[in-house]
Amino acid sequence: MDKLLIQGGARLAGTLRVSGAKNAALPILAATLLTEEPMVLSNLPHLHDVTTMLELLGCLGAEVVVDETMEVEITARQLTQLRAPYELVKTMRASFVVLGPLLARFGEAEVSLPGGCAIGARPVDQHLKAFEALGAEITVENGYVRGLAPQGLKGTEFCFDMVTVGGTENVLMAATLAAGTTRICNAAREPEVVDLANCLNAMGARIRGHGTAEIEVEGVKRLHGCSYRVMPDRVEAGTYLIAAAVTGGSVRLTSVDPSTLVAVLDKLRESGAEVRCGGDWIELDMRGLRPRAVDLETAPYPGFPTDMQAQYLALNAVADGSSHISETIFENRFMHVQEINRLGANIELAGPSSAIVHGVEKLRAAPVMATDLRASFSLVVAALVAEGTTLIDRIYHIDRGYETIEEKLTQLGANVQRISGQETG
Repeated sequence: MDKLLIQGGARLAGTLRVSGAKNAALPILAATLLTEEPMVLSNLPHLHDVTTMLELLGCLGAEVVVDETMEVEITARQLTQLRAPYELVKTMRASFVVLGPLLARFGEAEVSLPGGCAIGARPVDQHLKAFEALGAEITVENGYVRGLAPQGLKGTEFCFDMVTVGGTENVLMAATLAAGTTRICNAAREPEVVDLANCLNAMGARIRGHGTAEIEVEGVKRLHGCSYRVMPDRVEAGTYLIAAAVTGGSVRLTSVDPSTLVAVLDKLRESGAEVRCGGDWIELDMRGLRPRAVDLETAPYPGFPTDMQAQYLALNAVADGSSHISETIFENRFMHVQEINRLGANIELAGPSSAIVHGVEKLRAAPVMATDLRASFSLVVAALVAEGTTLIDRIYHIDRGYETIEEKLTQLGANVQRISGQETG
């Protein structure tokens, strides 16, 4: 099992190209099931989760061709099965979004209940209620969700009880082929949802209101193939900006969309960073200064993203002052606190959804263990400023969401090495 060795103390500096967004790529890959024509997707990140989704599409019978630049052509002309097996879905809960496309196009689907994450239950009941509102018959048996709509789905008005990104994406895809008009209320507004809707519109869907809390979908009889470029990864971009700020560094990110990162950039400025933006670039300069502690509360977009909470907590751990971090999206999202405290941080949990962070001047290296995808990178952020060499175990979590992490950090001047479990004895 691979691990990371990070020698702390290097100030990050340089230019970095941001990868395509995993959280946009996965539902867009699922959307290829909505048409029998070829779909060509580019700017896909080279990540384990993307590979898993491609494997799932292949398992269903889609033809998948990947070239050396990770441009993918997918043709779901004739599927061999409409069942997404537990063996694949259990590793990545985002794969549950194949249910909507399969149900809409074929009137039948069977998808395993999802797994793949340790940060809370995140039930799929909102997805299932929406499919029932669209006219599907839904049953759950032996760990599988079975959907039937032999006469096709029918447009409806559905209001989510809570904002759900995956639920919005699943229902959005299903509604494109439903008869009549569907109105989705209390919809997720995340840029990744907008990217999916833009892709669907490029395939011939009729979607309006994406990026707002109410999306209207006028169903069409069929969708066609297209070429589509996946949006830049705002989480990766924000993560490397936070890492640069922690080290007092100066970085320029390219192939990025600053408009999707407003909440994070505001916090970085509050922490003392100079931040400049252009159409597709962001520059951050910390001028060698220690960051200031800032309070933050996660919220659905356009609020501060839950996927960057752990990284910012690591920044606050070495910041000047004390801060309060409040997590409003997921339970169990402070599992990284104990590990960062092993490095000498002073973080107190104030209940299951908040933490008090007392900034310390120095962290010191220690062996630590990753617990989930984003929390894994919070340990990297902390290790970059810790005195000595930190060993981070179970980094397969990182590989699910960050492309070639050691190469990108090395490019910015960090001292990072990937090693196998055998090398550490």
